[in-house]
Amino acid sequence: MSEKKVPERRCIGCMQSKPKKELLRIVADEDGLHIDKSGKMPGRGAYLCRNGECAQLAVKKNAFGRNLKVEVTRQQAESLAEQIAQLCR
Repeated sequence: MSEKKVPERRCIGCMQSKPKKELLRIVADEDGLHIDKSGKMPGRGAYLCRNGECAQLAVKKNAFGRNLKVEVTRQQAESLAEQIAQLCR
């Protein structure tokens, strides 16, 4: 019997592939950017490692807007990076 394949996703900050369960999903909607704790929110998602360094790298590279295919201001991205850093403490 074959083993079940573990789904992997790539972090938009450090660009390393990791199992989906180890990453945070970020979703964009008309209200802005949100951390999807359940992993089931509707909309396009992007994945980040659970640390503040990857969030800061994503802000620096403008990865949120590019991967979510929406306009993201620098202020929105920095606010989200701060939320992620607080969540991961």
